Amino acid sequence: MVTNTSGKKKTAIARATVTEGEGRVRINSQPVELVEPEMARLKMLEPFRIAGDESRDTVDVEVDVQGGGISGQADAVRTAIARGLVQYTNDAELRDAFIEFDRSLLVNDSRRSEPKKWGGPGARARYQKSYR
Repeated sequence: MVTNTSGKKKTAIARATVTEGEGRVRINSQPVELVEPEMARLKMLEPFRIAGDESRDTVDVEVDVQGGGISGQADAVRTAIARGLVQYTNDAELRDAFIEFDRSLLVNDSRRSEPKKWGGPGARARYQKSYR
């Protein structure tokens, strides 16, 4: 059985393929153990920690991630893997465990950066003025 899922965070989009296997997790065709910084790697592997490591030994996960920065990509990968595991195992308990831990494991974060507007250097900040 093959399961395709996706995850999004800001402008990062991750597409995960979960297949039967022996526990290989690859991010952009690279083993997850080579992902730097370490905090991003730990964030990506959170779904396996919640599901239990025995679930990792039965599946292979291949993730392609594009766009965004390191942290956004890590969050997108984490969502894609969690969704893939839930869909692959078809386990309601696992789904509930993910939601109880952190809802963003299964639900994309819809927040986006606000566009810059005229009259200031950013979305809300305005240029200062001085009369004297």
